[in-house]
Amino acid sequence: MNPSLVLIIAACVYLAIGVPVAFALGLATATALLLTDAYPMLVLLKETFTGVDSFPLMAVPFFILAAELMSGGSLTEVLLKFAGQFVGHKRGGLGYTNVVSLTFFSGISGSALADAAGPGSMLIRMMDKAGYDRSYAAALTASTAIVGPIIPPSITMIVYALQDESVSVGALFVAGIIPGLLIAAAMCVVNWHISKKRNYKGEGKLPPLKDILSNTWKALPALMLPILILGGMRAGWFTPTEASVVAVFYALVCGKYVYRTLKWSAVPNILAYSSLLTASVLIIIGLSGSFAWLLTIEGLPQLMADWLIGMNLSPWMFLIMVNVFLLIFGIFIEPLPGVMVLVPILAPVALKLGVDPIQFAMIVIYNLTLGMITPPVGGLLFVTSNVSKVPLSDLTRELMPFLWAHAVVLVILTFVPAVSSWMPHALGFK
Repeated sequence: MNPSLVLIIAACVYLAIGVPVAFALGLATATALLLTDAYPMLVLLKETFTGVDSFPLMAVPFFILAAELMSGGSLTEVLLKFAGQFVGHKRGGLGYTNVVSLTFFSGISGSALADAAGPGSMLIRMMDKAGYDRSYAAALTASTAIVGPIIPPSITMIVYALQDESVSVGALFVAGIIPGLLIAAAMCVVNWHISKKRNYKGEGKLPPLKDILSNTWKALPALMLPILILGGMRAGWFTPTEASVVAVFYALVCGKYVYRTLKWSAVPNILAYSSLLTASVLIIIGLSGSFAWLLTIEGLPQLMADWLIGMNLSPWMFLIMVNVFLLIFGIFIEPLPGVMVLVPILAPVALKLGVDPIQFAMIVIYNLTLGMITPPVGGLLFVTSNVSKVPLSDLTRELMPFLWAHAVVLVILTFVPAVSSWMPHALGFK
């Protein structure tokens, strides 16, 4: 019996009966090894640990910890005031505040789920009290939280760079800036249209200049964190992994000595929660690694690559086909396992067809992240529904205009390579 066939069938069965993605991939690998007897069961254990035995992956727990330390230091409130003072007085002002705040916060958290569950839940409550439909506020939050893995630092980008040697973590971090801002702008356009249609009014007038300067001054230390990470990497002061450690110390100093809201008594709980988040991410990476190893050793990626190249597709047709495939694939598979399994197959083909590897990376990451808000599985939908207490059906109904806006951004990323590749090339990233 062919191990690849058993592996794929088993994975589909486990996913269909509701097994979490990471464990479904691990169980599928174990099933293929048991039923085919092609390789020893020790392979599952070995490749799972090999998947997480990587120096660049050490950045993951430190970036998670930095985000938690910043949140413990009242970062959410500071960024809300900073964003709201510029857009809160306009029609649909709290909607714009939602988008701008989550965009700023994504430059620290690197996680869509963290953005939705943390500042997102607070913003939903604020919009609800101001007269916005709660289901609309939840849909806006879920759609905007997508920028979490796009704007640096991003855990998904770190994992992608491990799977594709033609791109670096630094290049991907920089490449995500313009697409992330483009996504935020698209969400603002949708908010403008719906706010005008439903007459969602703003909150009074533009604050006095004194208050604007004060709020901006308070927000500067938080806003400097992404600049410190990218600037330090570009200057050669530290690697992405070392940058994550610098980010932890910077977040600690900001929370304790700049904002003075981080208590030493809260640090143990922050460490414990960060450890749980790190463990969940590494479990996904490890078990996805064993699944991808079995596919690779059986030659399936090479077979698919040869088949795709044999179709003589133009680069544009290949990208269109990849977009459709990833949008469907992303409905059922979370971004991290998707990157682990698909990038070794698709990235070499894209490179041979002359597609810029940085552009292709952004297309893959964006597509797979969009799966988090695509019914029926979308993990981000369930998180947002839970924190907002909005039924999933109401949330999904409000989501449609945002999905169309995301589709427009995806088309731009696909047919205008410079959107994702210009900045890293201009700054000398490879």
